[in-house]
Amino acid sequence: MTNVLNRRAAVAQEKRRTRPRRSLMVVQVIGELLITLGVIAVLFVAWQLWWTNVEADAAQGAAVKQFVQEHQAPIADPSAADPAVPAAPADPAATPVGTAPAHGTAIGVIYIPRFGADYSRPIIEGTSSDVIDTLGLGRYAGTAMPGAVGNFVMAGHRQTHGAVLDNIHTLVPGDKIYVQTADGFYTYVFRNQEIVLPDRTDVILPVPTQPGAVPEQRLLTLTSCNPLFGSEERIIAYSAFDSWQPLSAGPPAPIAQQLAALQGKG
Repeated sequence: MTNVLNRRAAVAQEKRRTRPRRSLMVVQVIGELLITLGVIAVLFVAWQLWWTNVEADAAQGAAVKQFVQEHQAPIADPSAADPAVPAAPADPAATPVGTAPAHGTAIGVIYIPRFGADYSRPIIEGTSSDVIDTLGLGRYAGTAMPGAVGNFVMAGHRQTHGAVLDNIHTLVPGDKIYVQTADGFYTYVFRNQEIVLPDRTDVILPVPTQPGAVPEQRLLTLTSCNPLFGSEERIIAYSAFDSWQPLSAGPPAPIAQQLAALQGKG
């Protein structure tokens, strides 16, 4: 009888020892899982904020160079003794308007000096993720083409996938925005911006926020998420057409040096 009691006491004592060890093992496993999840989260953020920009920058830079080299514009030599007088901007009434290309096809290149002396991004047809996650600014299908009466509307990311519009909030009235197409250079002047909710699709209408209105102006509208690291709102930047000049006249002076470098002449 004594032996039986001793064995039972030993078993009970062993169970009491085992319980803390099992609890400790469970805590260790949970801790390791949490650490693993934390590492995965950090890697995901790094991929979103850094690597997507690296990949998109490379793709967009290649697209810009390809476009400007396929559509060469003469660049005046600033060291020439008697440089040619730049051609005057063409009559707005004679401004050419291209035809919308197929989805994912380049329309042209946009230059925004306010965003940096080397800022240039491709303008691609379409706003689905296959376009704006890699190729740059996407034109909303059905909106105006560059130089047309109506609203030429583009969308782009602010902090990921090339961060093409991360500085959209820095635009000030009077800033110039240049759009190069196969026909020439279109100059727009920034007017104002506003913050709206994501369901405000009326900002991309031919006359923004005015359904049914007949457009008389040539507008350029940039749209992106707001705030910088969120998507609860949309930031909208409006610009108005100023002038146009053909490719044969060369680029507007503020982007001539930049274009020369892209064409391999700088």
